[in-house]
Amino acid sequence: MSQSLPQRVQVVEVAPRDGLQNESVVVNTDQKVDFINRLSAAGCSHIEVTSFVSPKWVPTLADHAEVFRRIEKAPNTVYSALVPNRLGMERALDAGVRHVAIFSAASDTFTRKNINASVEESFERFREVCGIADREDIPVRGYISTTFGCPYEGDVPVERVVEVARAFLDLGVDEISLGDTIGVATSSSVEAVLQALSAHVPSEKIAVHFHDTHGRALTNVMTALQAGIVRVDASAGGLGGCPYAAGASGNLATEDLLSWLASKGIETGIDLEQVAGASLFMERQLGRELPSRHLQARRSRSS
Repeated sequence: MSQSLPQRVQVVEVAPRDGLQNESVVVNTDQKVDFINRLSAAGCSHIEVTSFVSPKWVPTLADHAEVFRRIEKAPNTVYSALVPNRLGMERALDAGVRHVAIFSAASDTFTRKNINASVEESFERFREVCGIADREDIPVRGYISTTFGCPYEGDVPVERVVEVARAFLDLGVDEISLGDTIGVATSSSVEAVLQALSAHVPSEKIAVHFHDTHGRALTNVMTALQAGIVRVDASAGGLGGCPYAAGASGNLATEDLLSWLASKGIETGIDLEQVAGASLFMERQLGRELPSRHLQARRSRSS
């Protein structure tokens, strides 16, 4: 595996969807639109805006269509949305979505608790979604949750991750994001998964999505970058976790990632201070401090 670091990394900002979907405080539509517009102004090149899942399952994102229609779309930014099935895909298209994501997992138990279907059954649903995407010339991202461990099944075999990734490729997805759902990934497990996938999936089609539950996210990012990965998911302020995995709070904060990448001389095109400003704006809406270490350091300096 390569040991050199890339000159540039694409950061996929997931806070508006993955971060806000689990909040107990209701963030209204105006606040969501303002938050996303601030992230756009910061130079984020890919923002996952919302999820077209039934409001019955994710009531916090019930305003998905209105949010997507109202945001100010920068010309060089991808605005994507999560879709669970054909109906969600049709609703996303009606709202003007031109880039979608679908989600499964490397463990059946997690998938059943998440979307009430086995991994194989989830792919039956995705076949329709990908067929529509192909006709509409819409790129599709595939998420693999529990890539490095499952809250119900424990360790996940690398072979299972490869199997699910290949199933996504067979559907025609353009990119696969590897999710560390409960934050248990280590450098060695990241290297093992990426090594196994390298024979089947080009590195340019892989993104990594780490949780910082045990403070290892940036170390794992380093391992991924050294393996040739150049797409990293992150969440402004460290918003989000997983409602189906107890204690799995703490997406890698975008500010922490940007600061770390800058220290390595790696470009992103994103303004760190503007992202921090967007996160502070959302802090005020939620009425609590967000876990980003960068924001914590700012507070300590100003106190």
